[in-house]
Amino acid sequence: MAKLNLLALLLIPLFLSSYSDSAWPNDAQLRTLLTIKRDWGNPTELSSWKNNSSNSNITASASFPYCDWARITCNDKGQVTHLSFQNFNISNPIPASICNLKSLTYLDLSYNNLSGEFPAAALYGCSALHYLDLSNNLFSSVLPTDINKLSSRMEHLNLSTNGFSGSVPLAIAGFRKLKSLVLDTNSFNGTYPRSAIGNLTELETLTLADNPFSPGPIPEEFSRLKKLQYLWLSGMNLTGVIPNALSVLTELTMLALYENKLGGEIPAWVWKLQKLENLYLYSNNFVGGIGQEITAVSMRELDLSVNRLTGQIPETISNMKNLTLLYLYYNNITGSIPSSIGLLPNLADIRLFNNRLSGPLPPELGKHSPLGNLEVSNNFLTGELPETLCYNKRLYDIVVFNNSFSGVFPAILGECHTVNNIMAYNNHFTGEFPWTIWWAFPNLTTVMIQNNSFTGTMPSVISSQISLIEMWNNQFSGVLPSSAPGLESFRAENNQFSRALPANMSGFANLTYLNLAVNQISGSIPPSIGLMGKLNSLNLSGNQISGEIPAAIGLLPVLTMLDLSNNTLVGVIPEDFNLHLSFLNLSSNNLSGEVSEALQRPAFYASFLYNPGLCAKSNSTLFLRTCSDGGDHNSRRKNKIILSVAISSFVFFGFVVLAAGWIIYLHKKDKQGVTSWKMTPFRALDFTEHDILSNIREENLIGRGGSGKVYRIHIGSKRAAGKGGGDEAGHSTMTVAVKKIGNAGKPDGNLDKEFQAEVESLGGLRHGNIVDLLCCISGDDTKLLVYEHMENGSLDRWLHRRHKHWSPLDWPTRLSIAVDVARGLSYMHHGFTRPVIHRDVKSSNILLDHAFRAKIADFGLARILARAGESEPTSGVCGTFGYIAPEYVSRVKVSEKVDVYSFGVVLLELATGRGPQDGGTESGSCLAKWASKRHRNSGGACAADLVDGEIQEPACLDDMVAVFELGVACTGEDPSSRPPMSEVLHRLVQCRRSRQMAVDDDDDCFAKDSCGDDSLDAVV
Repeated sequence: MAKLNLLALLLIPLFLSSYSDSAWPNDAQLRTLLTIKRDWGNPTELSSWKNNSSNSNITASASFPYCDWARITCNDKGQVTHLSFQNFNISNPIPASICNLKSLTYLDLSYNNLSGEFPAAALYGCSALHYLDLSNNLFSSVLPTDINKLSSRMEHLNLSTNGFSGSVPLAIAGFRKLKSLVLDTNSFNGTYPRSAIGNLTELETLTLADNPFSPGPIPEEFSRLKKLQYLWLSGMNLTGVIPNALSVLTELTMLALYENKLGGEIPAWVWKLQKLENLYLYSNNFVGGIGQEITAVSMRELDLSVNRLTGQIPETISNMKNLTLLYLYYNNITGSIPSSIGLLPNLADIRLFNNRLSGPLPPELGKHSPLGNLEVSNNFLTGELPETLCYNKRLYDIVVFNNSFSGVFPAILGECHTVNNIMAYNNHFTGEFPWTIWWAFPNLTTVMIQNNSFTGTMPSVISSQISLIEMWNNQFSGVLPSSAPGLESFRAENNQFSRALPANMSGFANLTYLNLAVNQISGSIPPSIGLMGKLNSLNLSGNQISGEIPAAIGLLPVLTMLDLSNNTLVGVIPEDFNLHLSFLNLSSNNLSGEVSEALQRPAFYASFLYNPGLCAKSNSTLFLRTCSDGGDHNSRRKNKIILSVAISSFVFFGFVVLAAGWIIYLHKKDKQGVTSWKMTPFRALDFTEHDILSNIREENLIGRGGSGKVYRIHIGSKRAAGKGGGDEAGHSTMTVAVKKIGNAGKPDGNLDKEFQAEVESLGGLRHGNIVDLLCCISGDDTKLLVYEHMENGSLDRWLHRRHKHWSPLDWPTRLSIAVDVARGLSYMHHGFTRPVIHRDVKSSNILLDHAFRAKIADFGLARILARAGESEPTSGVCGTFGYIAPEYVSRVKVSEKVDVYSFGVVLLELATGRGPQDGGTESGSCLAKWASKRHRNSGGACAADLVDGEIQEPACLDDMVAVFELGVACTGEDPSSRPPMSEVLHRLVQCRRSRQMAVDDDDDCFAKDSCGDDSLDAVV
């Protein structure tokens, strides 16, 4: 018995040792996890990480409670193998204690705010690590040359979407087991070890895209990567051709080489990759044709757009039965579209615009596939649209403009309620346009069918979703609609609409542009037109409208263009007529009476012709008869007065001549002479050139620009003094801003051009969101432009040069500023037959009044185009770095889209708070490139992290993101991809309208993406 007791005593230490081996190591892991939690600042996401047991309670059979904690995975022995902290908002450094988890094989720290250099010290000790994901953080600097000190077992290394720079180190070759190397979207500006990467023969995924590497060809060494499935090499300065050596990469499912400088023909072997699903070669310089023998039967997405491809679309493209997306736009492809394309069972998106295609569309297009988007504009296509386009009720975009399509618009499309965009203008369509399209399509926003031969009528109520209708130059008839609550632009000139305008125009309260010229409209203009408070442009010319002009027209607050010519209007012109008009045409009517003095200005010299009853004062510049002042007695009396004045004037003139001669004699040795000044007013003024010239002093200087100095001048207001009748009124002042162009004695041709551009542009512009040019004053060597003064200065001052005691502009104010500027630019681009292009839109040229209402200023580089929508050559590149559209630099062409690009940069400034050159080194300091890259690589998911955190409020977040996305769309590389300003304005107004609705519900902003769930996709 004693021997047994002794044996038991001897076995106790062995039992305790076994217990320690199994229980205490897990206790160490528990302590390590709690240390990690502490070192990361005890984030709320790790609130479940708690030590709810004491060591005294641990037994050999105890479970491992920490294995149930969030973000942790254990093996069956209770050892932690996986830590996943994706999108955890971590900013503190990675603790070195994390590598005390000796069984850790998987670590995901993506989508956080980690910064600084690569965390070598913290991670080199994780010897079992197979998977490391540090993507979508804020790391910077160069990768360490000894990065191979990471676990040699590494199979997945993801460092994408950070700010790493320099070269990819040669030590990357140390990871012989690596299956996935993801380095895209950084700032690598050196080289990458081609041969070393080529030796990683286990690689299945390789991404080096979106890095400004030194230019060079596609490495032939990559041909050794026989297991490669995913190869993404876009946007990394690749040159040369696609090497034939890569033909051995038969496992490829994705090949992306877009946005490089590659050329030559697309190799034939590419079209024979049996497993290839996605091929993206767009935005290069590829030439030649598309392979005639296509056997890549797994292809799902094919994008060859924006190259220089020629030849025809091969019939063998029908072998791609899985094809869902076909983008061939912006090439020189000829011939017809193969009918077999219409038989592809999965084709959903086809974009073939801007080629030289001819013939009809495939007859069964849409019948056998879920076709959603059809864009074939700017070709030479003929025939009728197939009735099968919407066979599967998925079609949302019909974009077929600028072709030679004919026949009727398929009636069956009147049942395609999924459509949101119809652009069929400039074709030869005939017959009745489907009536149901106007009211039964819940998603339809845009109808552009001008320049066809459509017939038909319109319903009394237009769908509230439709915001743009352009149907001019057709044969529509009948009565005009009585309501279109969502409509913002309606062009229906040159049709056959008849009868009177609706008696109640309140149903068009959101219209900004209305053109019904050259129809058969009769009756009178209803007084309710005054309810259209947003109207900028109204054209009712060439109709049969009678009656008087209602006074309500003259009171429309933002009306800048009015054309009522060629009607049978009678009566007098209302006294309270809008003084903000930049264009007015009342000619060829039966108006009578005297034209008010406010309208007797040079800009309206031909506005009143062929109205026999109209007259003007004798000193008027108008081509009208002089108004009579009374009978014979008054005439004789007036003649006597005129004679007396003439004699007195002759005597006085003689005296003046003598005096002037004496003065000239005294100053004949003065070589500079006396500068003569000429003032040209653009509206009624109550000051003289002397009031301005006498105040051009250094103490009034408030700024300097590239073309001269800017002064703030306070001058007495004679009008105010005359009305007041007291001392207080007599001392009333007004403030103007004066830009002085040129230096005395140093004439400059370029400055003269800037002055002329500003006068020609602004002199004819009248809009609430364009700075008001009051007059210009010209001297021998100096020219002055006198503007209204804007109290709060430039937007640039509030965004980027704000005084430390000033609060930042809140989001509602920024959004309102964006809408204001968009209104001004939309008016310039779309409100004239010859659009006005600003060419220097930037935050410093956007001025703010006392209520932070925005106006566009500085038209020194402005250009008036011959026709809308066309580019014109210029003598050189103008503008400001960070705002200049890329095509302007390369082509030296000017179109409306250069302003859209610049305004897109302003939108990005408003949304992010960054400056135009605040894009970081990875984007060449360009904000637009930075925003595009960040948005593209996050898929929009992290856009909220990109907007201005200083003013970010949860309730405002969605519309901040929507404006950011709109800025990305406006700054697209391809001018044709940028939305017109009318569409940009529409999107911004939607944002503000919804925000105002939310404010009515006691919200600071709106809690929904009210710019449209498709705010970016629809614009692009």
